[in-house]
Amino acid sequence: MKRVIIIAGHYGSGKTNIAVNMALAMKKDGINTVIADLDIVNPYFRTKDSLERLTEAGIKLISSEYANSNVDIPAIPQDMYSIVDDKENHYIVDLGGDDRGAYALGRYADKLKEENDYEMYFVFNMYRPLTPDAESALDVMREIEEACRMKFTAIINNSNIGELTDVQAVLTSVAECDKLSLSADIPVAFTCVSTDVYEKMTGYEGKLFSLELQKKII
Repeated sequence: MKRVIIIAGHYGSGKTNIAVNMALAMKKDGINTVIADLDIVNPYFRTKDSLERLTEAGIKLISSEYANSNVDIPAIPQDMYSIVDDKENHYIVDLGGDDRGAYALGRYADKLKEENDYEMYFVFNMYRPLTPDAESALDVMREIEEACRMKFTAIINNSNIGELTDVQAVLTSVAECDKLSLSADIPVAFTCVSTDVYEKMTGYEGKLFSLELQKKII
């Protein structure tokens, strides 16, 4: 388990839901975990939507004071630097969508690469309009890498169409994700599925991670 886990991808790929679920799973395994929301461009889902649940689990959340507001200011809180300064805890970093959000990570890139104790996951969702295949997803990957000055180390397949996702939709996405893995020359870490689909994936030999769908708090 690396000390810092960075989760990035295209808008709507499901980064935040994965970040929250991973943080809860790590804490359940006894790992002191902090989740840092670097998604400063104020998208629809925010880690702060799950603040109550994270707090109940004993997970600290670092996010902009403007998160979940109608104020769209790209502000990074000072305690975000604990990502590189605090070596006692594990961090999950929810990175902003595409290259614009990735610039925020650039200020920590040198120290993270020097420590060399991180994983950087690209979240692939082939059911999003701008990443329907390996080729378009690879373009997004390269844009993010250039913006944050760091390289992805693995891919998370989170291809889904929400509550309409079935086993066949997941299996169809696996082949395209494998193409992306081959093109990018990095492995697929696991495939995410909802808890109900997870129970139906009998016989599937790949690694699965069961997710609860995050609900937007109004």
